[in-house]
Amino acid sequence: MSQESDNSKKNFLYPKVNYRGELTPSNPNNLVFNANLQEFAQKVVYICGLETNGKVSSDEAYKQIKQLWHQLKTSKKELLDRQDEEST
Repeated sequence: MSQESDNSKKNFLYPKVNYRGELTPSNPNNLVFNANLQEFAQKVVYICGLETNGKVSSDEAYKQIKQLWHQLKTSKKELLDRQDEEST
């Protein structure tokens, strides 16, 4: 398989959107959180697809998404809430 074909497949399976929010060189936390948010969304899509096709149960899908949500929530607290506290 060619490199171009591999890149095309990767871009299809793992799409990334350019960050359009506020970004300062001294504090890249918004960019990092945005990457975490995109990863969360992509994983939820995969889990929903697996559940829809009967590969995982509804309960298992819920547990996995709940775990991902807690990870995202922790990421927000560490990156953005701390940033807000430091700026005040």
